[in-house]
Amino acid sequence: MPPLRAVPPSAGRPYAEQAGGERAEAVPAEHYARLARIAYLVLAPSLGRNRRVLSAHWLTQRALDAGQGPDPGQAYAYVRLRVLRLALEAGLPLLRFARPRRAQFPPLVPQVWGLRLFPHSCGADELALEQALAEVSAPCRAAHVLRGLEGLDDAEVCRVLDAVGVGDPRASLLEADGLTAPHALLSSPEFDPCSLQVRPADPARRRRRGRTLLAGAGALLVCGTLLLMPGDGLGGPSAASAPLYARHRTAQQALDPATLRRVPDGLWRTSARRDFSVWPTRGDRTGDTGLLRRALAAWARPGPAVVSSATPGTPDGPPMGPPQLLYAGEVGPASVVLFHDGLRVVRYAEPRNADPSRGAALDFARVDGADAVAAGALVAQRRDGRIRYLTAPWVREVGVRDLLAPRGPARPLSRDRHGVTDPLTGPGTESEGGAGCRSWQALELRDGSAARLMTDLGELTPVRLTSGAPSAPHDVSGRAERESWARTACLLPAVRSNGVRSVNSWPYAKQRLPEGAGEALWFCTRADTWRGTGSRVLAQFQAPPELSGGARAPGAVAARSEDSPDCGVRRPRVLAGVLWKSDGGRWYVLAAGSRQFASLTASGGVRGRADGRLLTLPAAEGDRPRLAGLLTDGSRAGSLH
Repeated sequence: MPPLRAVPPSAGRPYAEQAGGERAEAVPAEHYARLARIAYLVLAPSLGRNRRVLSAHWLTQRALDAGQGPDPGQAYAYVRLRVLRLALEAGLPLLRFARPRRAQFPPLVPQVWGLRLFPHSCGADELALEQALAEVSAPCRAAHVLRGLEGLDDAEVCRVLDAVGVGDPRASLLEADGLTAPHALLSSPEFDPCSLQVRPADPARRRRRGRTLLAGAGALLVCGTLLLMPGDGLGGPSAASAPLYARHRTAQQALDPATLRRVPDGLWRTSARRDFSVWPTRGDRTGDTGLLRRALAAWARPGPAVVSSATPGTPDGPPMGPPQLLYAGEVGPASVVLFHDGLRVVRYAEPRNADPSRGAALDFARVDGADAVAAGALVAQRRDGRIRYLTAPWVREVGVRDLLAPRGPARPLSRDRHGVTDPLTGPGTESEGGAGCRSWQALELRDGSAARLMTDLGELTPVRLTSGAPSAPHDVSGRAERESWARTACLLPAVRSNGVRSVNSWPYAKQRLPEGAGEALWFCTRADTWRGTGSRVLAQFQAPPELSGGARAPGAVAARSEDSPDCGVRRPRVLAGVLWKSDGGRWYVLAAGSRQFASLTASGGVRGRADGRLLTLPAAEGDRPRLAGLLTDGSRAGSLH
């Protein structure tokens, strides 16, 4: 069936040929149903059919109320332009700092209470078209309607879309080419907002909403009454500093140093678990009631002199009950208190032998689900680029290993009788891969069964470093793994201060370079967090040291992603590529996938295919190909991005 005419017969005649001014003013109005159908088709199907019906009528009425335009002979076209503009505005997202437009909000009129309105349902073809319209942009729907329902040619469609403010009309037309449904379906009753079915709304839901509104109004009334009462709203004098919740008996106990939970030394030896909950209470000021009271008060009610910090995803609210005291003592120039409440470790520090009102620090870190390794140490003090750790009681030896010197031995690090280490130089540099990254001092903890490498990334808990496949990561051991970490360590600032629990570096592929330049290694480095979300993944390309600046030169980051399951237990696979220049001055696209990939393809500026999980293609400087691969199970997967 051919499309409908671009302009209805009665709307296309000059006004001089029609019967008077009243007839002229009625021309667009007599095509109200057609204009409402246009609005209904352009509005987003995600609004729901009832909302689209009401919005289509409201937008059409607004367009008619705006007048017929300066040219009487083009009244219908002018009103159609207004309808399209309002329907496109209705689909724009509401932005925080942008001025909202009235069309973006639900319609004021018409309103039908207790009933739901929707067009008559037709066949499967109409349903398929409805689903297709839901998957394209609003300008694409407008282009399709102007083509199929109004019968405009492409040049006229572009002119109309440009007039209503579409940024790239030609792109909308190209997108509309993907809608293959017959144009005749646009005139189906399925899309007629003037021929409707009526169904009652859910009475039970209306009753629930009514009760909720009444309850909310009652709560507002009570709160307003309390706020207007003298004093603190409860008829008594205001407390000096504590908020109202501190009057709760449990909250008051949490602020009493006498109720702190203290774990005796040696409990960890017989406990079924090894984590922060069995750390003994240590330090030379565990009996200093004044220090403990100040620490608990700052935790519950931090004043303006307290500088607070928290790792991402860590609540910084007051204790819900008496916490466990891990440590209270003097560390360097500060007095430090460490608490554990089951979910968090909290560190309070104030100047040693100084007035605490002059300033204090309060740090929060999430540690739920910690095991013996993750609970191996805490940062007791970080000052002037040097760090002191408080180690777990089961840690037998503490050493320092420079990750950028993989062949050097670990040197011992002394501890006092409470488990606090001597100062250790902080790792690396703040700039990712910067030239100043000449050493990376990591903590090596030995508990009698293995040596664990931990590093500081700016938080209370040091981060565990591991190597191996995502399904079976293990502690860094052996020269090859230490050499790979020597070229990975200076990339760790990319995951700094993100609540990271562990970082695993996985060598997932080895690739022979073109022109006999040797072999390159591909690594996937994944940083997992305590909170579960916010993981960060880096795909890393390590060319032979003689080609890339030496054994300490950081690898090239080929791709990176956040909150991706790639390179993890849930999806232990990865694909990445780089643009590489040989010593001979020629450019190549190099790509590598993990063992799950059966073949790789490149498209875009460089095209090619390779069986297996390695790909090498000639390229030109500046090329940016798109990579994809076929998995061994027959499905397709893209590269890390």
